[in-house]
Amino acid sequence: MRKFPVLLSTIVAASTITLSTTSISAESTTDLNEKIDALQQQQKQLEEKQGKLQRDTDKTDKKINKNLDKQGSVEKEIHSIDIDLQKTLEQITTKETEISNTNQQIEELGKQIQKLKKEITILKERIAKREGLLKDRLRNIQQNGGSMKYIEVILGSKSFGDFISRSSAVNTIMDQDKSIMEQHEADKITVEKNKVDVENKKSEVEERKQSLQAQKQDLVALKGQLDKQLSKKETLMASLEEEHKELEAYKVSVEEEQEILAQQAEAAEKAKQLAQSQKSELEQLAKEKAEQQAKQEKTKPKSNNHSSSANSSSSSSSNSSGGSAPAPAPAPEQNMGGDMMYPISAPITSHYGTRWGSMHHGTDFGAPIGTPVRSAASGVVIMTNSASQAGMTGYGNVILVSHNINGQSYTTLYAHLNSIGVSQGQTVSAGQVIGASGNTGQSTGPHLHFEVHRGGWNGSKSNSIDPMTVLN
Repeated sequence: MRKFPVLLSTIVAASTITLSTTSISAESTTDLNEKIDALQQQQKQLEEKQGKLQRDTDKTDKKINKNLDKQGSVEKEIHSIDIDLQKTLEQITTKETEISNTNQQIEELGKQIQKLKKEITILKERIAKREGLLKDRLRNIQQNGGSMKYIEVILGSKSFGDFISRSSAVNTIMDQDKSIMEQHEADKITVEKNKVDVENKKSEVEERKQSLQAQKQDLVALKGQLDKQLSKKETLMASLEEEHKELEAYKVSVEEEQEILAQQAEAAEKAKQLAQSQKSELEQLAKEKAEQQAKQEKTKPKSNNHSSSANSSSSSSSNSSGGSAPAPAPAPEQNMGGDMMYPISAPITSHYGTRWGSMHHGTDFGAPIGTPVRSAASGVVIMTNSASQAGMTGYGNVILVSHNINGQSYTTLYAHLNSIGVSQGQTVSAGQVIGASGNTGQSTGPHLHFEVHRGGWNGSKSNSIDPMTVLN
């Protein structure tokens, strides 16, 4: 997934313009015209940057909406998978119940099989006894003549009644023999049938158990597939949510940059208005001076050519010898060779440079909470940010001031403040109290964190320079 850098506050353009520290008398109309032209050009550049940022915001909004649509689609898929997974779990539970019931049936059948085995044993013993009895009777029949003995018994009747009795007895004996044989055969058939039934039931239950086990395995495999699908969708969802957070953060950073550019544009407009005011004032002074000179020329007494020539020569000589007041010398401009003043009266506790494995982009001054913090140079406040506001992560209460020195713009940053005494767009002079030191934001103790940037401040702090190279 594409990662978007979360910008704390993107570039405060290097072209940030502040009020000039040079007095009106030190600048010519030409200088002011050039300054106004430069300011107008910078305003144009700011407008272009703001337009680009607006386009970035629009693109980001589209990406956010697309991301939310994807999240909605994935949520539906996850919901569908959850339903299928729940159904599968219910089916697995059902199969496990059926398998448990089948195991109980197998256990019950085991008991029945044991009972049938006992019955088979009893039947076998009964059959064995009958077989012994039948063998004895067959042996007797063979020894005594078989059916001839029955005839002799009948024929030996002494009367008709005796004949009937003997015939009935013989029939009874023969019926018993027949019954014994039939029961014997029936028991054999029962034994074989019971054996077959037991084996069939056992096989049937085993087959059912195997079938249920196979179905359960299929359901478990299906559950595994659903778990993988769900895991994949949840991973995708987490990725989309992370992307959404980054897009929102990027959008916030762009909006913050737009706000900073708007503040910068306001500062540039104020500087342009001041330059125009200075130009008008300078032009008015020049006009008044010209009118005064013209008036003086008119009031001079007329004389002959010789006198005029002499006076002219005398005047020229007088001027060349310093008779008239010389023009005022231009006020010196600030130089970045140590002309920024210390922002606070406190000892340095940490210098600019690598510290604890990372870059420290400023100088720390250890000071009790409430120590006055002063602007290092004249300029315009382009941003104030409280610890409770988004952006400028870690700085706590912070002030950014832009300066224009010898045509080069600089931005100073004052962080971890306990209080802020200026507002956005306010003009400040060198040494003016702008706040008080504190311990807000990601701070390990009361101190002032002071940064100097050549040009504008940006999230990567790529423009930072060592403050000690410019402090006087």
